[in-house]
Amino acid sequence: MTALLQANDVRVRLGRRDVLQGVSLQVAGGWTALVGPNGAGKSTLLRALAGLQPLASGQVLLQGQNLRATKPAERARQLAWLAQHGDVTGELTVRETVELGRIAHLGLLGTPGTADRAAVERAMALTACHDWQHRRLHELSGGERRRVLLARVLATEAPLMLLDEPTTHLDAPHQVALARLFRRLTRDAATARSVLSVLHDLPIALQADQLLVLHRGHLRAVGAPSDPAVQAALVQVFEGAIRIETRPAGRMRVELAMGSD
Repeated sequence: MTALLQANDVRVRLGRRDVLQGVSLQVAGGWTALVGPNGAGKSTLLRALAGLQPLASGQVLLQGQNLRATKPAERARQLAWLAQHGDVTGELTVRETVELGRIAHLGLLGTPGTADRAAVERAMALTACHDWQHRRLHELSGGERRRVLLARVLATEAPLMLLDEPTTHLDAPHQVALARLFRRLTRDAATARSVLSVLHDLPIALQADQLLVLHRGHLRAVGAPSDPAVQAALVQVFEGAIRIETRPAGRMRVELAMGSD
């Protein structure tokens, strides 16, 4: 089976610094979390995979086709993107913002049909922002606004979603709800989405199907969160500052390794 998204020896140079150094990976399905310490190159890698960051060398393939050769409209239907600090004008209402997700299907001048309105309704329901759909973005809290922007991504109904820090501004209950949403989207045959998300929240990242551990521009480990090699890589890249415990029923817990005075 062809991977939805594939990176082959991707290198990115910003100024005089090599931010990504020969990263190769595949995203075939499920929920993948990209983790690593600050400055590892996570956001740069996600932008490169979305076609938003020029490559020094290497290539990115979307559905087996070179991303650079994919027409923008087709790319937008296949790949939905949420930036870390993504935003739109605060004068738009919640519904109007979520409706922007249908531009990939309608174009700028298209008239929404029944399927488009249904996609918008589903997206707002999944992110629990339907009840305040007529409020304007500038009236919302940071967490509420983040949920609206995620709903806009969901409304595209693209088979692959690239999300940079989707838990930003979300409180703990909504972070947990988001993890459950990702599992639902990727495991429900009716939705059949794949998610690749950059996450700083390791307890949430450990709920993913697969982890990509990035450190100083290199991919250090790939595998399930329960994989001892992946856990060892996490501890190493965070310089021993964390400890991962496996609890009954395979549940994992991340703790700070405070040590002793």
